Amino acid sequence: MKIVFATNNPHKLAEVQEILGPGFELATPAACGITEEIPETEPTLEGNARLKARYIYERTGLDCFADDTGLEVAALGGAPGVYSARYAGGPGHDSAANMACLLRNMEGIADRRARFRTAVCLIEAGREHLFEGTVEGEITREPAGCDGFGYDPVFRPEGRQCTFAEMSHEEKNAISHRGRAMQRLAAYLHAAKEK
Repeated sequence: MKIVFATNNPHKLAEVQEILGPGFELATPAACGITEEIPETEPTLEGNARLKARYIYERTGLDCFADDTGLEVAALGGAPGVYSARYAGGPGHDSAANMACLLRNMEGIADRRARFRTAVCLIEAGREHLFEGTVEGEITREPAGCDGFGYDPVFRPEGRQCTFAEMSHEEKNAISHRGRAMQRLAAYLHAAKEK
């Protein structure tokens, strides 16, 4: 089954392809002729996921899905949240700058509780479906690990002794926010494919 995933992030694409498995062929917006930046102007993760999926669907008419992910830190009132990819300000998505900004803002704060949340919007045969995945954890005091992307080096999931960036892809995908949301998406798509 071919489906468009509204991302041009190669890390995210590989991670999601691994979760969905060989029964699905993911196409990127660029492969469908969409080269412009897809807007992310909604105030919620769910809103951004819907906005991006609709953007792809309106231009291609193809089944597609989009996600938006946020890191929500309790002591920062849920920030960076929907602004996670642009937390440090400036152009583009600079993971190192975002992480450094987060650690600066967490200096001297004992409460390190945080959660990652992913919202996925699927448009299949013109109908919208929403899936969500959440993982609780904490922000470490310094980065650890060299795998993963985004905030992975400073997020330690609940019940684990290592950050996402210290885990194998399989280990992370089994428990991560995106993994959980995409597993729900995959279960829906597999069931729909069998009908």
